[in-house]
Amino acid sequence: MKLYNIKENDEQVSFSQAVRQGLGRNQGLFFPSEVPAFDDVDSLLDMDFVSRSSKILSAFIGDELPADKVKQMVTEAFAFPAPLHEVSSDVHALELFHGPTLAFKDFGGRFMAQSLAAVSDGGKITILTATSGDTGAAVAHAFYGMENINVVILYPKGKISPLQEKLFCTLGGNIHTIAVNGTFDDCQAMVKQAFDDAELRQAIGLNSANSINISRLMAQICYYFEAVSQLTEAQRKELVIAVPSGNFGNLTAGLLAKAAGLPVKRFIAATNVNDTVPRYLKTGEWTPEDTVPTLSNAMDVSQPNNWPRIEELCQIKGWGLNELGAGAVDDQQTAETLSKMHEDGYLCEPHGAIAYRVLKEQLSDGEHGLFLCTAHPAKFKESVDEILNIDVPLPGPLAKHAVMDLLSNEQDADFAQLRRFLMELAG
Repeated sequence: MKLYNIKENDEQVSFSQAVRQGLGRNQGLFFPSEVPAFDDVDSLLDMDFVSRSSKILSAFIGDELPADKVKQMVTEAFAFPAPLHEVSSDVHALELFHGPTLAFKDFGGRFMAQSLAAVSDGGKITILTATSGDTGAAVAHAFYGMENINVVILYPKGKISPLQEKLFCTLGGNIHTIAVNGTFDDCQAMVKQAFDDAELRQAIGLNSANSINISRLMAQICYYFEAVSQLTEAQRKELVIAVPSGNFGNLTAGLLAKAAGLPVKRFIAATNVNDTVPRYLKTGEWTPEDTVPTLSNAMDVSQPNNWPRIEELCQIKGWGLNELGAGAVDDQQTAETLSKMHEDGYLCEPHGAIAYRVLKEQLSDGEHGLFLCTAHPAKFKESVDEILNIDVPLPGPLAKHAVMDLLSNEQDADFAQLRRFLMELAG
């Protein structure tokens, strides 16, 4: 399987190169030259999670890695379930928070770690990534203690939940965290600048674990198939999936699953007030605004990195962007929805509540709805406790890290300062 740079199509790389390199020239994202199409999806859906995911990922990777190696990687990475929970007769929640850092990013982060280990030439690697909350923890725990790999995670100071911060800023060792005086978009911009710096890239063996890395994105395709496998045949026929969206990697993976043959009637992109994409789909004008802090901080992104991949896929498949549903939800509406869901018997958190609300607004009679729960409610304990007037207990991983000291450095959104840190770290 070859992948190409969607900005400069003449740059074509193998899966191994794409995993090691992260970004292409001119900050271009890599995209599969061919999206596999599965003829007998029903038999695929009858398989267990690991076997099915191994077959899907082998089809995307091609013959570069043997099938038994891919299955070994998947077995290590997907060592936890992705169950459905019935919220109402016509809506299910896909719970993606049963991994070690209690968020959907565990699937992609752990598979990327396995992929990088499989294709590494043994040289030193520096992984630089930006996080708006959950990526940092998933990547930090996936790569913690791995030899010859330094991980540097940038996050906007004061703009992620305290428990999210504790989960990845207390590890130390080969995990280095930097609290940036700025927004997630500022952090992401510095990651892109680093990739544009050829000297720096070469000197430190630069890579990224954001969803710009194709291995993370491919892993996320698998849990869409897992979700549909748990539905009845009738529910599959008119399936609508709402995805809480910030950087849009999750929705990209869902659309790739559909392109590969997964029966999904349509997708809905659900955002908070950082609504660049919903406005774009309505007006046709791409006009990012300043990022606004919200209750759903992992979606506080005004310039979503993965959107070009969605446009690329839609162009390839002949899908109109107007086929994609979208909606934006403010904090008051988020709180109201969380309360209503809790009254109806389901404990959620802000990101899932946004997806649920937009789904309910746009679901038609006869359709079956699925929304993604991307994190455990306890990761947003402060806001969930306050909104619902309850005391959400801390699961084991959060309870362990909640009492540990933060080990983060702090800096301004200044690339020169970051560059010095990275060069010193690499020695």
